[in-house]
Amino acid sequence: MREPPAVSLVCFDLASLVIDGSIVERAFAEAIATEGIVVGTQDYVRSMVRLDRARGRPPADVLQEIFDGEEPRAQAASLAFDRSFRAAAERYGMTVPPDAVAALTKAAASGAKVCLLSGLSGAACGDLLDELCRPGIADLALCADDAPRGFPWPDLVLTAMLRLGTPDVREVAMVSATENGLLSGWRAGASIVVAIDSGGRGPQVGATHVLENVAALPDLIISGG
Repeated sequence: MREPPAVSLVCFDLASLVIDGSIVERAFAEAIATEGIVVGTQDYVRSMVRLDRARGRPPADVLQEIFDGEEPRAQAASLAFDRSFRAAAERYGMTVPPDAVAALTKAAASGAKVCLLSGLSGAACGDLLDELCRPGIADLALCADDAPRGFPWPDLVLTAMLRLGTPDVREVAMVSATENGLLSGWRAGASIVVAIDSGGRGPQVGATHVLENVAALPDLIISGG
């Protein structure tokens, strides 16, 4: 029987691994406040619960659901989110943690290409993705605008394959700390779907492997699973 191809593309979801969840929550709260959903109301609580359950998905998609049937409000809130997140990211700065840099560098040394993925829009990210790629840890960075649909759909993973010339989806490893990111890799057909689970939640939907931290990723990539 023919052996499956080795991993030649690692897709690394930035959500919860690089992007501070508290900044996302703050920007989201500011966004819905522009449309009258403020702290202390039931609508605010429901909206923040919806955001928490949708971790990894594009905030614009979540806002579309909250303002269902009210497209102008959804678009206005989405623009407000982009402005708030970008301002916070510029103020506090964001970097890839040293352990993630080491893991991705080792994965690249094995011959694999690396693509950073974000469920945020290009307007929200600003120069963030380019800055994260600058240390040379990734060959490509994609945001939600770079594909027709964001997580949990497979579009970003498949777009990374097309951009980087990966010939076989079985050569793809998807790494995420969110269920929606994992589902994206699983739906794309990636042979390795890695959940980074520092909280010890155990098996996760769509994951083929669960790691407590990203340091163990290179050995998994090099061994091909």
